[in-house]
Amino acid sequence: MRKPPIIHATRDVHDSSFLRVEQLDLEFSNGERRTYERLKGSGLGAVIIVPMLDDETVLLVREYGAGVGRYELSLPKGRLDRDETAEQGADRELKEEIGYGARRLKILHNLSLSPSYMTHMAHVVLAQDLYPERLEGDEPEELEVVPWKLDELHTLIGRDDVTEGRSIAALFMAREYLAGRFSPT
Repeated sequence: MRKPPIIHATRDVHDSSFLRVEQLDLEFSNGERRTYERLKGSGLGAVIIVPMLDDETVLLVREYGAGVGRYELSLPKGRLDRDETAEQGADRELKEEIGYGARRLKILHNLSLSPSYMTHMAHVVLAQDLYPERLEGDEPEELEVVPWKLDELHTLIGRDDVTEGRSIAALFMAREYLAGRFSPT
């Protein structure tokens, strides 16, 4: 297991290129007024991809999560580039993060991260009929690719290094879609 990076310093950033805080003055139907703050996304959107190596095997990545200070096992994901569709962004992220492209891509649904204080939404994209192709990405280190059987999700969600809610939800969506029990709207 890799050691986490060393943290040399921390500081508050009031205006970063990654996070923007927006205040909202709201009045509710009962007349109560409140000011809420929320993190506002870039507006381009994001993708979380369920790459299926075969009918039973999904490819996960082990990546350092600075928010939790450890390596996490999750699905490939990333922000969309300008003028990029969700399918194009998913295919690019796959090539950058796991070294595969996909011949078939299907948007299953959208997920919010925390709707009470974030505007961020991510498209859940099922990727099938994979083929080897690698693009250079922006990750600071090569990501470990971990194959996992979909019928072993009950074991996966019990692991201490699997806590990213969007990945867990996307895996269950994909499993249910592939079994014919879920149909995207």
